[in-house]
Amino acid sequence: MQRWDKAKHVSKCLELAILLEASANKPGNVNRTNDFERTHYEHFLASAVALSPSFEVAAKRGIAVSKKDLDVDGIELGPIIKNCAVDVNAWQHGGNTLLGTAILLSPIAVAAGMTSDEEETFDIEGLKENLKLVVESTTPEDAVNVYEAIKTANPGGLGKASDLDVNDSNSIDKIRKDRISLYQIFKLASGYDLVCSEWVNNYPITFDLAYPSLMGRLKENKTLDTAIVLTFLGVLAGHPDTLIARKTNGEEAIRISLMAKEVLELGVENSSGKRRLSEFDEELRRSSNLLNPGTTADIISAALSVCVLGGYRP
Repeated sequence: MQRWDKAKHVSKCLELAILLEASANKPGNVNRTNDFERTHYEHFLASAVALSPSFEVAAKRGIAVSKKDLDVDGIELGPIIKNCAVDVNAWQHGGNTLLGTAILLSPIAVAAGMTSDEEETFDIEGLKENLKLVVESTTPEDAVNVYEAIKTANPGGLGKASDLDVNDSNSIDKIRKDRISLYQIFKLASGYDLVCSEWVNNYPITFDLAYPSLMGRLKENKTLDTAIVLTFLGVLAGHPDTLIARKTNGEEAIRISLMAKEVLELGVENSSGKRRLSEFDEELRRSSNLLNPGTTADIISAALSVCVLGGYRP
């Protein structure tokens, strides 16, 4: 018998990653010093705790796959994500907090369970390879359950899809009739949703941009908060936030990305950079938080998960 519980370890890593992300002073987001009108910092803390049991289940499924006790298409990732949404609602009253994060991190939990480890750290390349296998093996029932998760979480800025819209009562029947997998649906949505794009492209922003940025900043002896904020700005500068685009329009999302680039170029550790970061934060918090870069925050959580699984400890 192993000296440690691998599945529980994975869930703790992912829970810690969410807590670290929620606590950082990212512009335009809820954090330790700034709340939204309805959604507060403590709602994110409660949500992180609520997600942990589902991540443990996901990791156990990954372990079962690695032992050949379970086929990869039998993981039932969709029900895991649905349980995430239900549990988050049960543990807090601040509305949708972490649906995008749950969608990104649930496959990571499964992949970690499948990946070789040395008790405290996981092979990152192996994690990425297994992650690709996990998302590409999703089923139509996974899709149905994720649709139910979305309805449970009731996220803002959902918009309307031209086909298989989540609010169209006929979508579920079509998914089942035509045997459309969750991966296929996310592929359709990948052009206008960064979370879906991460899924179908093997998490390129997470692994190729955000994770190296975080680890690089930390190796430069930046504080964790500074490393997260700089990485957040870097992701936002290079990838217009699709939540902002859906709530407003693509041009506005691009404008916000250009502002993020300007702040990043100034830096956040000098007086002028700090002042510009504060102004940027104020700009993002206007208009009932329509300019909240929530999808960018989800990706930062995914990158922090990779960091913690890889052995980083604050």
